[in-house]
Amino acid sequence: MHTLARAFSAPAFRELGYWLFRYRRTWRGSIVISIGNPLLFLTALGLGLGTLVDRENSAYLHGHSYLTFILPGILIAGVMQIAFLEASGPVMQSALPRGSYRAAASTPLEPTGILYGHLMYWTLRATQNAVLFTCVSLLFGTVDPARAPLLVLVAVLVAIAFAAPAAAWAVTVTRPSQINVMFRFVVLPLYMFSGTFFPIEQLPVSLQWVAWATPLWHGVDLGRTVALGTATPYGVLIHIGYLSVMVAVGLYLARRTYRRKLYV
Repeated sequence: MHTLARAFSAPAFRELGYWLFRYRRTWRGSIVISIGNPLLFLTALGLGLGTLVDRENSAYLHGHSYLTFILPGILIAGVMQIAFLEASGPVMQSALPRGSYRAAASTPLEPTGILYGHLMYWTLRATQNAVLFTCVSLLFGTVDPARAPLLVLVAVLVAIAFAAPAAAWAVTVTRPSQINVMFRFVVLPLYMFSGTFFPIEQLPVSLQWVAWATPLWHGVDLGRTVALGTATPYGVLIHIGYLSVMVAVGLYLARRTYRRKLYV
C-alpha cells in the first residue's frame, strides 16, 4: 500500500505532466501508427497468410481461424515491444548528465517520484495502444466485445511487467548500443518464439520448456485464452502471478537503481 501511495503522489504526477507535455508534439503520429500497425498485421498475416494456414494447419489452432488466433498474440507482443522501447532509450537519455531526470532530481522530486511518474506515462501509452489495437480488431470481428476490456487489461499488465525491469536496467546504461543489443538478442527472440504467431507445441520439446519459462509467453497465453474464452482459473492465476512477481521485482530493482543513479 505504501508503494502504491508513493506511485500516485503529487510529485509523481508532476513528472507524469512533463512526459505528457512532451507527448503533445508526437501524439498524432503515435495514434496513426497505433491504428496502422494492427491494420497491416491483421490484413497481411490474417487475411493473407491466414487463408493458407487455415487450410493446412487448422488442427493446431483448435478450431479457431488463424486471424483469431494471432490477434491477441500480436497485441501482447507489440505492447511488450513498446514498453521496452519507451522504458529503455528515453530512460537512458533522461539519466545522462544533461537529461531531464537530472533536472528533476535537482528539485524536491525524489528518484522514486521520477520513476513512478514515468511509469504512469508508460502505462497510459500502453493503454492507448491496446485500446486502439482492440478497436481495430473489433472492426475485423475477431474479438468478442465482452472480452475486449479484459484483453486490454492483460496488455497493460504485460507492459508494466516489462517496463519496470527495463527501466531498472536502462537507467544504468550509458550507450545506445547496449539497448540495441538487448533488443536484438532478447526482445526480438521473445517476440518471435513465445507463441505470438504459432502454438509453441510446434517447437521441439526442449524449446517448449524454454518458451514456457519466458514472461512473454505467459502474457500471450493469458491474452489469447481470455480473448478466445478458453481461460481456466488455474491458468489465469499462474499467468497473473508470474507477471505480478515480475512487476514487483522490476519496481524494487528500479527504485534501487534510480536512487543510486540520481542521488548525487
